[in-house]
Amino acid sequence: MTLLEQPSASPDRAFAALRWAAACADEPARLEDSAPRAGVDEWLAVPVEQLRVELDALMMHRRGVEEALEALQRSGFFVAWLPEIEAMIGMTDGEWKHKDVWKHTKQVVKQSVPRLSVRWGALLHDIGKPRTRKIDERGRVTFHGHAELGARMFRRKVASRLGFEGELSERVHFLILHHLRPSQYEDSWTDAAVRRFYKQMGEGLKDLLDLGRADITTKRPAKKKRGIRNIADLKKRVVALQKEDAQVKPLPKGLGLLISERFGVPPSKRLGELMSELEQCAYAGEVEFQQEFEHYLAFLDANRERFAL
Repeated sequence: MTLLEQPSASPDRAFAALRWAAACADEPARLEDSAPRAGVDEWLAVPVEQLRVELDALMMHRRGVEEALEALQRSGFFVAWLPEIEAMIGMTDGEWKHKDVWKHTKQVVKQSVPRLSVRWGALLHDIGKPRTRKIDERGRVTFHGHAELGARMFRRKVASRLGFEGELSERVHFLILHHLRPSQYEDSWTDAAVRRFYKQMGEGLKDLLDLGRADITTKRPAKKKRGIRNIADLKKRVVALQKEDAQVKPLPKGLGLLISERFGVPPSKRLGELMSELEQCAYAGEVEFQQEFEHYLAFLDANRERFAL
């Protein structure tokens, strides 16, 4: 029997567990009660459409989402529907030492803004960790490639299993794949690098920055402060450059004539297309805005094959 097949078991105990999770979200003290645990067959008896309605409501809870997730885990939900999450429990990482990746994940969800895409991205962002966990020669725990693997796991299995579709599915996949990118920012990044980053991230940038901030769960005050400041600085630079890009034309006036002379492209539709391609390179951060003519001519010369020159 696959996870997508509907078994004949009764879903009553699973629904009771969902109600208990909702009660724990409203009243965290309810976690002290005994969990109404359901078996795998009982959980899988819940229609996925109905399950997602309940789960989405729990994920959007502003105060008690962490308690709701813990209640779901105790009730057997993850064993049945998200074994990728269940595999995190008890798996330590280098930062948390005596705590596990599941505890980190709950905190990331709790710290996330209550937008469905961000909350689901927060819950699933580390699902690649159990399969990539290694200990290096210095005894350090590593998870190399976990973002890429996690994104593949979501697309190949989790999305269809839990009924993710359309824009939400694409955004959650995007967040899992790129969730490490904001933390890689350094203030030494050039404007071109920041432009390249925000152009590559596209419409998912806001969600990604929000998830990046939520993903800072270190207990070391200085490290936490530095991480939050870096995300804020990155966001500030992105906003400033976006405003600048909206007002300033990227290429200097008169460049087209020099391109025509240097590369033998007469004033024509082809020259217009070439200028448009070069402009897009500027917006993508491959070349700087409003530089000396030679900056662009040298770029074209080094990429003759790409621009068919």
